[in-house]
Amino acid sequence: MKISILVGSGDKIALFTLPFIFALAILNLFFPGFFYINDTSGILKMIANIFIIPGLILWLWSVYLVLNNVPNKKLITHGPYLLVKHPLYTSVALLVLPSVGILFNSWLGVFFGLFLYIGSRLFSPL
Repeated sequence: MKISILVGSGDKIALFTLPFIFALAILNLFFPGFFYINDTSGILKMIANIFIIPGLILWLWSVYLVLNNVPNKKLITHGPYLLVKHPLYTSVALLVLPSVGILFNSWLGVFFGLFLYIGSRLFSPL
């Protein structure tokens, strides 16, 4: 089995996303206060904990479905694929990355997720 079958559009999405991630990481080195979250109430961390769990579950479920169906050339039309066309990218971009960033007191995860989501919309085939 070719790895490119499992990767799909991931290489194109990564090439689109990596320059933004690199630029944001450099900005964070020089201006760390810009991305810092000062959440003294803990509300954002509570929300992040709530969103990271379904994000990880959807991601793992999607990985399982891809690994068990794509090599056999079966179209996946159940599970998280009923809700969105690309749950692998969507769950990581909108739930996992922003939550991890917030848990580490940084808005970087939100920005990383945003660029990953944009890349997935641009390069994922219909």
